[in-house]
Amino acid sequence: MAIEGKRDGAVSRRLRLGMVGGGRGAFIGAVHRLAARMDDRFELVAGALSADPDRARASAADLRIPPDRAYASFAEMAGAEAARPDGIDVVAIVTPNHMHHAPARAFLEAGIHVICDKPLTSTLPDALDLEKTVAQTGKIFGLTHNYTGYPLMRQARDMVAAGELGEIRVVQVEYAQDWLTTRLEETGQKQAEWRTDPTRSGAAGSVGDIGTHAFNLAEFVSGLTTDTLAADLTAFVEGRALDDNAGMLLRFAGGARGGLWASQVAVGHENGLRLRVYGSKAGIDWSQEEPNAMRFTRFGQPPQRITRAGAGATPANAGAARIPAGHPEGYLEAFAQLYRDLAEQITARLEHRAPDPASLLVPGIAEGVRGMRFITAAVASSHAGAAWTKV
Repeated sequence: MAIEGKRDGAVSRRLRLGMVGGGRGAFIGAVHRLAARMDDRFELVAGALSADPDRARASAADLRIPPDRAYASFAEMAGAEAARPDGIDVVAIVTPNHMHHAPARAFLEAGIHVICDKPLTSTLPDALDLEKTVAQTGKIFGLTHNYTGYPLMRQARDMVAAGELGEIRVVQVEYAQDWLTTRLEETGQKQAEWRTDPTRSGAAGSVGDIGTHAFNLAEFVSGLTTDTLAADLTAFVEGRALDDNAGMLLRFAGGARGGLWASQVAVGHENGLRLRVYGSKAGIDWSQEEPNAMRFTRFGQPPQRITRAGAGATPANAGAARIPAGHPEGYLEAFAQLYRDLAEQITARLEHRAPDPASLLVPGIAEGVRGMRFITAAVASSHAGAAWTKV
């Protein structure tokens, strides 16, 4: 197992980070690396950056990873890093969906904490297996549903929990893009290629890629649990094997209702994630493309504009902001917030103390399993003619 060791006082070094995937030509690996470095809490020291050994070595050289810590496989990396006295504290898994389960399990069993890109896995049985492995090993597991890192989404969660919206009645969430309007996967574009391939993406396309983000954010902010859903999944682009558009109705435990739309063929939308939550007293409306402001309206009163780090910011809002109000923050900062949260959790473990409670807002294995149950239910519902299906 990786050596955590006994330490007196504070940890006086950056956390040692490894990475699986994220080599040349990858998108999300670079995002993770930027997020990890933003608060200066991590140092990338090892990697198995590609399934192709030559590309893995070249990618490691690009990132100045020493040759003896540039591995040809995740299995080799897990074993070697666990045996080193200066081995990695945590690994980031940034591979296509079908390659989340095996690396995550290998590093957990080697005694190494895990940060995994979403969705958790490509199948529900694999997700449940990881849930069991996390419980057995006791290691920290973070899932990068990065939109939960936005300061205003944390404030919205606080406001709902404090009863400022009253009893929640309606939750509407949508995530609209247009980048798969044509058969981009046939042009050799790497991101489109694997995301539309059932063997690598899993049983869902837009639902697994962006629908899981919408689902996660709706439950994160509202504090509600989706009970059943009725989903209609469609592949509008001829010849595409997985859905590129999905609409569904949601029924939440307790009686609230909602809707979710996820589309990657919505022409004119770039990254249109929007969340609206309506209660008996008030409603909120937030858009990811304008993330520094949120509309809050009490029944019978004029709308208010709440800003990131501005007047009236809750501790969760202010604590997730890095620069003064009026200076825009966005995607990378929200992603970095999850890395900062996980750095606090891991450092607390090393220092034998309880972590800051605010750091526990980062999604984990439970949210990952919820996401896979959502995907499974949505696909099953659609196959059954949009029948109501238990999540």
